[in-house]
Amino acid sequence: MVSGTGRVTLSDVAAASGVSRATASFVLNDDPNQTISPATQERVRRAARDLGYVPHGIARALREGTSRIVVLNVGSGLEGNYSRSYIRGLDDELAAHDHVLLVRHGHTTPHSIQQVLSAIVPRAVLRLAEAYLAGHELDEGDWKDGFAANAAMQIRYLADRGHTRLAFALPDNDSPLIEMRLFFARETTRTLGLLPPRPFVVPGPRAAGAEAVQAFLAAHSTVTAVAAFDDDVAVRILTALHDLRLSAPGDLAVIGFDDTEYGSLATPALTTVHIDAEAHGRLAARTALGLDATGLAPAPGRVIVRDSA
Repeated sequence: MVSGTGRVTLSDVAAASGVSRATASFVLNDDPNQTISPATQERVRRAARDLGYVPHGIARALREGTSRIVVLNVGSGLEGNYSRSYIRGLDDELAAHDHVLLVRHGHTTPHSIQQVLSAIVPRAVLRLAEAYLAGHELDEGDWKDGFAANAAMQIRYLADRGHTRLAFALPDNDSPLIEMRLFFARETTRTLGLLPPRPFVVPGPRAAGAEAVQAFLAAHSTVTAVAAFDDDVAVRILTALHDLRLSAPGDLAVIGFDDTEYGSLATPALTTVHIDAEAHGRLAARTALGLDATGLAPAPGRVIVRDSA
């Protein structure tokens, strides 16, 4: 019988399994200092499952010192397929270990972060692409299956198709990853023995984007291909080429990044880099919880070849 509050309590579980409340608590909290028979443990856990028992979050937070909530801050300009797959992996892995993910989008300040810390006492606060935004020194793994490797793939694809004079198209916002992406592109061209890509900004308004592309091509007539910061910027370029009565890839090859759905709907359909960051999210979850992260190999990115490059 469930208590009159309508919420299944620890006492309900204890009564249903025929043990004391203390014994039920020891079992459900995996208390290492108690010796309880496997049969009793199974009986308690079965009763908890059958009744739909959910531990009281506030009580657990007081006992453990933190809530079972992990906060992820996704900054402005970081939304996309990468962030969605990362969040999916992070959320699934946390749920497997009885934790809940809270995702915050947009600009954050120290004050707003402190408000979250004070309100829910999270187990951890993460920031998407933290390692790259913090400017840490890249290791071999970053260039093997990390974000750097995926960014390099974009440049290598163009180079493999004979393009030696490249541009790098940037958004007209303050995305925190702009400098890092430029660094990846320049390092890749350096290893390939090519000149660094010429950066330029493509504004969002259609007319302004066309003007920017026209001015860039007039000043850099030897550039034959452009790697875009993301699919959004790449589609702006395709639209500008159409308005200027130019074509991709005939006049300028264009490759996007992060494989958003509207890239496949553009004309011509956008060649882009697809990144599955689910394993990165799972790795972040295990690291935040202090768990062993071995056996989680990130899936390498891949180029989605379409018509624009």
